[in-house]
Amino acid sequence: MTTDFFAGIEPVRYAGPDSTDPLTFRYYDKDRMVAGRRMEDHLRFSIAYWHSFTWPGTDPFGGETLLRPWMSGADPMTLARQKADVAFRMFELLDAPYFAFHDRDVAPEGESLSGSIANLNAIADIFEAKMETAKVRLLWGTSNLFSHRRFMSGAATNPDPEVFSYACGLVKAALDVTHRLGGENYVCWGGREGYETLLNTNIGQELDQLGCFLSMLVDYKHKIGFAGPILIEPKPKEPTKHQYDFDVATVYGFLQRYDLLGDVKVNIEQNHAVLAGHSFDHEVRLAYATDIFGSIDINRGDDLLGWDTDQFGMNVPEITLLMHEILKHGGFKTGGLNFDAKIRRQSIDPADPLIAHVASMDACARGLLAAEKMLEDRALEGPLADRYAGWKTPEAKAILAGERSLEQVAEAALSLDPQPRSGRQEYLEGVLNRYV
Repeated sequence: MTTDFFAGIEPVRYAGPDSTDPLTFRYYDKDRMVAGRRMEDHLRFSIAYWHSFTWPGTDPFGGETLLRPWMSGADPMTLARQKADVAFRMFELLDAPYFAFHDRDVAPEGESLSGSIANLNAIADIFEAKMETAKVRLLWGTSNLFSHRRFMSGAATNPDPEVFSYACGLVKAALDVTHRLGGENYVCWGGREGYETLLNTNIGQELDQLGCFLSMLVDYKHKIGFAGPILIEPKPKEPTKHQYDFDVATVYGFLQRYDLLGDVKVNIEQNHAVLAGHSFDHEVRLAYATDIFGSIDINRGDDLLGWDTDQFGMNVPEITLLMHEILKHGGFKTGGLNFDAKIRRQSIDPADPLIAHVASMDACARGLLAAEKMLEDRALEGPLADRYAGWKTPEAKAILAGERSLEQVAEAALSLDPQPRSGRQEYLEGVLNRYV
């Protein structure tokens, strides 16, 4: 039976650092107080419906390896209901506070747009009933505007206005369901909003289309009373050569141009940051610096592969820097740590997806605890403040406030003889290693 997929597996519990059982938490103690909040309330873990229950284990050179009973062999809606049963059982076993979904991952495509929307709402009815007695809540929903062949040239940026309109219909339905289920955010993931060649692309036209699309979505969000932010997930490439949400800086400029900064934030993923030529830490810091930080997909890529491998986040130093920034800015508001990650195609046992989540949840908990201690000790904040201390003087503040002209600043410089100071990079790298 599909509902017995996790038969014999007990709910995961905290067992402490000495545990060697891969189905126990060693560091994630949900009720432990960290920087004034319960650990669970800081980390806000979310299980991604698509990679956990929909990805069949394919890659460009091979077919399905994850032969799950709800993936084939019956009416698609029957399979979708079975998948929902398995999903909510996994949420229960992991004691997960949140989950997230794409419309097409929870419900199959219909014969028409109306049929697809009806399928989505039918599964949403099941979710709503299950959530009445379950702990899990919805972190965010989204619409799949990239898998079907109609979106081969994009959705909002498609040269065909009929495809644009079809995408509007799907997004409206997905936001309606997200709102109905109490979702805290809505994500726009533009998997194919980009180009493969400039020979057939009008960049200005497509940017205006994307700006129009998001503006309509923001207007509708307010109309129905959806309180959470719209999130854009930056990604530079793959499968296309270039995407319009290349990185955090690109998204910020786009939002500024189309007057969307008040309603739209970013959902940042490590692998996308690396593909854009940045570090994860860079993208998070820039999002905070530009006030568009929203949420995190806590997965990673393979440094030896130049594409999106969606592996579980296990890099404790990298996660520590992430949590250091989030704690420094007061923690998540509506976002969380969403496991947009999939087990490897060779990890075929029913316990493998649970073990992967447990290991990554522990890595995040370790990073959170290290970040808390670093902030208490001002291990990084102290040296950083010292480096920029000169800008706290009255004269430097006056310069930044625009109270001095270029001539005045240049005149004052005639009596100066500034000397360089060490950036202390190796020292700071050693400091980080002491905490992790």
